[in-house]
Amino acid sequence: MSKVLSNKKMIALLVLPGIIIFCLVILVPIFMSVFYSVTDYNGIDAMKFVGLTNYKKLIMDDKIMWLSIRNVFILSAGLIIIQHPLSIVCAIYVDKAGGVWEKIFRVLIFIPSMTSVVVTAKLWMNMLDPTFGLVNKILKAVGLTSWCQAWMTETTTALIAIVLIEIWVGFGWSMLIYYAGVKGIPADQIDAARIDGAADGHLITKIILPQLKPIIRINITLAIVNALKMMETVYLTTNGAPGNATQFVANYLYVKAFSDQKYGYANAISVVFIVICLIANFITKQITAERGEK
Repeated sequence: MSKVLSNKKMIALLVLPGIIIFCLVILVPIFMSVFYSVTDYNGIDAMKFVGLTNYKKLIMDDKIMWLSIRNVFILSAGLIIIQHPLSIVCAIYVDKAGGVWEKIFRVLIFIPSMTSVVVTAKLWMNMLDPTFGLVNKILKAVGLTSWCQAWMTETTTALIAIVLIEIWVGFGWSMLIYYAGVKGIPADQIDAARIDGAADGHLITKIILPQLKPIIRINITLAIVNALKMMETVYLTTNGAPGNATQFVANYLYVKAFSDQKYGYANAISVVFIVICLIANFITKQITAERGEK
């Protein structure tokens, strides 16, 4: 092994395929997007150079784009504030269950994450149907008829519904990552704390959470990434409706490219999308990094 690593030609030969694939799959598409973003290319007419016109329109005039970015922040907040605390608590108690019950709970909680997004979208559309949906039927059954809504077609509730669907879909993955982190905590620390009479709340805040900080950082980053690339659920349920209230950046990019055939403008969105991803990643690292890492 040492002879192979000392051979620079061999190292170059081993690394070269990865570099080529990275360039073809990542760098070339990015440069092509930047190129097309300064044109009015629509796939039919002759392509014309328009400079920064697409970017100016996108940033100064496109209210839907800003609405999409706002929705990304709302979804990110929903995942971080609601999904992740519940996932941590669930992971702790699944680990505490032990034996057969631990395995059963782990599988049951992970089922939504294994389910096809098409099936998930159809399931929730049926559950949230204003006439025959399970949610409204339950509300009527418990005397909360005034709470019944056309959940997916009202501007005030559609985005909330999308956020709740995403929390449900991603809960299994989030819990599983935290569960792996909890499993990595030495059992003798937890046992010693229990012997000393530590309550569950003290055990979680003083022993478990401090050791889950690296896992929390990973999950927060994944939550923001998932919010940024959010498309499938929106496309299969509301497609941005009503009135673009549930529009997200990735889905808006798709609409502009393949419905409106404004490929130049869509590529400008993709470039801005990349910049947003980089900024979000930088901010996340700064916020979640330990003091010594900054």
